[in-house]
Amino acid sequence: MSEDAPAVTAAEIAEAWRRERPGTPTESIEIVTPIWWLGKLFTDDRNGALREAGIDAATLDLLSVIRRSGPPYALSTRELAHRTLVTAGAISQRVARAERDGYVRRTPGTTGRRTVLVELTDAGHALIERSVDTVLGREAALVASLSAPERAQLIALLDKLLTDVRARTGAEPRGTSG
Repeated sequence: MSEDAPAVTAAEIAEAWRRERPGTPTESIEIVTPIWWLGKLFTDDRNGALREAGIDAATLDLLSVIRRSGPPYALSTRELAHRTLVTAGAISQRVARAERDGYVRRTPGTTGRRTVLVELTDAGHALIERSVDTVLGREAALVASLSAPERAQLIALLDKLLTDVRARTGAEPRGTSG
């Protein structure tokens, strides 16, 4: 077993709880526990890919959202906060850091005197093009063991679960990198 592999399976954890505490609800363990484990493995691997690409997760998130918006690759700070699901203060910090590093520039918006647009610079565009290929290519390799029909089935099930969990908790996930 690798260093990152759990010592027991989720099924073994569920069975142990059923044995030790009959009546304890265990039906989520074999779903939630592997999701947590996968989340950690994907996060650790993504962090390595980000280091390799020379970008941090917050900058990747910011530049990805702007790049995916299409030409002219500019969004208002309000739209950035909405699309990244982080606070206006966090967006302000991310933009300031990316601007200092030469990846974005702020320009006055056209819809009001307080509107600020954040647009990719040539350096920011080049960084996100290189980074997204590194990160998404690595993640594609990690899910390559699933066939196309298996991926489609998993996507549908995860969408269904995410929609239901959002409705039950009233929460939105944070971050939209990719």
